[in-house]
Amino acid sequence: MESSSNKSIPNCSNCSTCSESIFSAFHGKELENLSSQKHYTLVKKGQYIFKEGSEPKGLFCIHDGNVKITKISEDGKEQIVRLAKPGNFIGYRALLCNDIYQASAIALEDTHVCFYSKEMYLEMIHTKPEVAAQTISVLTRDLKFAENMMMNMAQKHVKGRIAEILLILEEFYGIYEKDRTINTTLKREDIGHLVGTTTETSIRIISDMAKEGTIELVGKRIRIVNREKIMELSNRGEIISKK
Repeated sequence: MESSSNKSIPNCSNCSTCSESIFSAFHGKELENLSSQKHYTLVKKGQYIFKEGSEPKGLFCIHDGNVKITKISEDGKEQIVRLAKPGNFIGYRALLCNDIYQASAIALEDTHVCFYSKEMYLEMIHTKPEVAAQTISVLTRDLKFAENMMMNMAQKHVKGRIAEILLILEEFYGIYEKDRTINTTLKREDIGHLVGTTTETSIRIISDMAKEGTIELVGKRIRIVNREKIMELSNRGEIISKK
């Protein structure tokens, strides 16, 4: 990571994501004090925020940009276990467990992160019950995301897994109002890593889905066109029909 001297350091008291973060219980001078103790850094696209196996030094909050959390399998293949976006905190599990990082965090694009020291975060956990409660909420959300990813991998064929991940990405990142595309750009390689398949297979299936009119490729973004078909491929349609 590198210093972000060419960009002013954002103040936590003016941060739009703070009200929805684990720091939502802080106000006024508390936020000012929080902001004065953090480090603000730029992580270039493709660079690590932290690496699997390394010792955690603190907590990271994504200010802008997108991040993937990945693990390397025994055969050396990358598996994306979850994603993180602006306002999300990463690296907290290793701090809470006093453990090494069990996964790596890599910037999917140029990303600014705020860093809070281990000592500072753990002190907040012990002295501010609201921070502990919010941390549990974040942990639960991230665990649910990871569980959904595991279910997707275990129970569906590749095309179904890609259909499901498109729905997950839309839910996670939202819709770009201008053209109704999923509000993120992921390389086909990353989509392959999300669903446990090769880049070539990911490219082929996404191309086939576009030709079938199920999705539309808008530059580097993807728009879901035939939602009923996507739901059918992902088995969500079947689940809904059984309710």
